[in-house]
Amino acid sequence: MSWPKLVLQSVKKFPHHKQSLRWSSKVIKAENIDPQQYALLSEPCILVDENDNNIGAASKRDCHLMHNGSSLLHRAFSVFLFNSSGELLVHRRSEAKITFPGYYTNTCCSHPLHTSDEIIEEKALGVRLAAQRRLEFELGIPREQALPQDFTFLTRIHYASPSDGMWGEHEMDYILFLMKNVSLEPNENEVQDVRYIKREDFSKFLANLHSNSIPITPWFDLICQKFLPLWWENLDNLDRFIDHKNIHRMIK
Repeated sequence: MSWPKLVLQSVKKFPHHKQSLRWSSKVIKAENIDPQQYALLSEPCILVDENDNNIGAASKRDCHLMHNGSSLLHRAFSVFLFNSSGELLVHRRSEAKITFPGYYTNTCCSHPLHTSDEIIEEKALGVRLAAQRRLEFELGIPREQALPQDFTFLTRIHYASPSDGMWGEHEMDYILFLMKNVSLEPNENEVQDVRYIKREDFSKFLANLHSNSIPITPWFDLICQKFLPLWWENLDNLDRFIDHKNIHRMIK
């Protein structure tokens, strides 16, 4: 199926009932998915083209279901939060998560919604508001501790990666840095572990995960390999790395 036809199919309202959701020939049974995560599948994500132009909306479910080896390109964000000691807050995703359950990743990874406030593109305000919302939802960080203006929007990364045979990611990922001391009250349905990592201990942390067969998310892996060491070393001088013009193509 061609990309335009796939987009048109994705934005239709598929019939569903209490027992299952249908996508093409696939049936997703509610009893096989955590109820809280199942409810979130109806959230409207922002569909974008490869230049990050808003081209419509599709549910989180439709954006993450694999179709012919790919899923729908949608807008996302990745937050990297550092405390005043320069330590990075990472977390391990809950086993209840539909994509990449049990994987370690950066502080917060999610999507702006196709709503009147979170589609605002000027100064990436919509994405910043979404990050504020999700930090509170996932990690219990009070909104006043993560105001939209507190985030540094560095750049965008376009990547794709399957999670399993049914679900996957295909995202235009906004990279947001936040330097703040915050209060934490993790949502156990989203997060099973949180920890701060020192820069000098980060390589050892990743090696320990690998030796214990604990995976990290593909977007976090890509960012760790190409960008994070230099960014982390220059937390006091991030402005030199801001690039809102170019999109880094990192299809995995």
